[in-house]
Amino acid sequence: MSDRPQAAPEAEAAANSAAQNLPFDAANEAAKDPLTLASEAAAEHVMHDAEDNGREDVYALQAQLDAAQAEVTELKDRWLRLNAEFDNFRKRGAKERMELIQFAGENVLKNVIPVVDDMERAIANNAKTEDVAVVKEGFHLIHSKLLHILGAQGVKPLQTKQGDAFDVDHHEAITKAPAPSPALKGRVIDVIENGYTLHDKVIRYAKVVVGE
Repeated sequence: MSDRPQAAPEAEAAANSAAQNLPFDAANEAAKDPLTLASEAAAEHVMHDAEDNGREDVYALQAQLDAAQAEVTELKDRWLRLNAEFDNFRKRGAKERMELIQFAGENVLKNVIPVVDDMERAIANNAKTEDVAVVKEGFHLIHSKLLHILGAQGVKPLQTKQGDAFDVDHHEAITKAPAPSPALKGRVIDVIENGYTLHDKVIRYAKVVVGE
């Protein structure tokens, strides 16, 4: 019984002496109980895991950013190419429309030029002949050829004649004159210029004199 009280103070003194000889941080660690040490170790492990996960998230976000920037660059290049192609298409279309308007009657004119050749030959022949019948026949042939060329392009005369009823959709009354007979009142009594249609659309009204 007398030995135990003496052993405890000696052990406590030895522990205090050992703690005093340790550094400050080590002394604090030695003073902690096993539960506290286990809790701190677990917390440190969680912090390390969080840092690792954070770095992985940053790497993943950086990879997504790089991919997005590459996609933006590709889309921008594609847009520039499409814009250039559209601009070229627009200019080419404008040029084609201008040429279409400028040369729309090219085929018609090519067909009319031979008629001019016939007229020049007729003029040269008429200078050497005194036969009126030959001159008249030449004019009729040239007129028929010209009408045939116009007909191939869809141009046809209205065939307005004396006695036809006046039609505002086809005729243009340039004046009125006394009708030779009561039956010609309000009707065409003379055709000054014939009218023409292009694919059944009137492109020139017949200029007529209407009886009154």
